[in-house]
Amino acid sequence: MNPPLDSDLLRTFLAVATAGNVTRAAERIGRTQSAVSVQIKRLEEVLGESVFARGSRGVALTAQGEALLVNAQRIVALLDETMATIRAKPLGGPVRIGLPEEYGYTILPRALAAFASQHPQVEVTVKCGYSAQQLAALDADELDLAVIFNWEPPATGEVLFVDPTVWVTSEVHCVHEITPVPIAIYERSDWCRKFAMGSLERNRIDYRVAYSCDTGGGLKIAAVSGLAIAPLARSNIPPGCRELTEAEGFPVIDSSNVVLRRNPRMMSPAIDGMAKVIRDAFQPTG
Repeated sequence: MNPPLDSDLLRTFLAVATAGNVTRAAERIGRTQSAVSVQIKRLEEVLGESVFARGSRGVALTAQGEALLVNAQRIVALLDETMATIRAKPLGGPVRIGLPEEYGYTILPRALAAFASQHPQVEVTVKCGYSAQQLAALDADELDLAVIFNWEPPATGEVLFVDPTVWVTSEVHCVHEITPVPIAIYERSDWCRKFAMGSLERNRIDYRVAYSCDTGGGLKIAAVSGLAIAPLARSNIPPGCRELTEAEGFPVIDSSNVVLRRNPRMMSPAIDGMAKVIRDAFQPTG
C-alpha cells in the first residue's frame, strides 16, 4: 500500500518551487534548511519521482515537478478555503445590495450564491438598476451597498476596476457599415445622449436610433440580432458579438470606473462580509 500524500509536504514543495532555493524557502516558512530538505526527500519517496533538479544556483522543477505544481496549488488552495469556511463565524441580519444589470448575470451571481450558502441567516436583497437609481436608493437609506458606474474619478467609494464602454456589433452582420448606422440606446438616459451618441457626433458618424430599451439585456438583443450597434461594457460583450475598433471609426465611448459605494449610516459584520465578497469577485477582472 502506497503511503498517503501529506498536505504539509505539498506546502513545503510549493515554498521551494516559489523560492527556487531551499535556504530561502526555509526562511519564508520558518523552518531549518535541513528540515525542508528532509521533507522534500520524503515527498519524492512517496511519489517515487524526483520533483527538483539540484544545481549550484538552487533547484529547478523536473517534468514531474511541473506536473505536481498545478495540482499542489489547487489542493492547498482548497484546503485553505475549506478551513476558512469552517472557521468563519456565521453572519446574520439584512444586507441590501444595488447592482447594475451588466454584472448581475456575469461576475456576481456565483459570489452572491456562495455568500448566501455560507451565511444562511443573512437576508440578502438585490436591486438591479441604473447607477442614478442606486445612488438615489443609497441616499434614501434603501440600500447598504451599491455597485455603480462613475465616469469621473469618484470622490467617495472604492474603485473595483475600470471597464470601458465600447460600441458592439454582431460578428455575422455588417450593420455597422450601413449609413446612417443604426444604434441601440437606453430610452431614458442622459449618459447615452452625452457619451454614446456624443462619441458618434464628435467623430462625424451619421446615425439613427433604431432600437431603444430600458435594460442592458435589450441592448444585447439589438447587437446579437444585427438590428443595431450598441454601447456595452467591454467585460459584458455577449457571445456572437465583437467590439468595434477605432480603426473602423468607432472610438471607445468612455472608461467607466466600477465603484463600490457604501451607505455610511448602515454598519454591520454582514455588510462588511458582503463588501468583501463583491470586492473579491471583481479581482480577476481587474
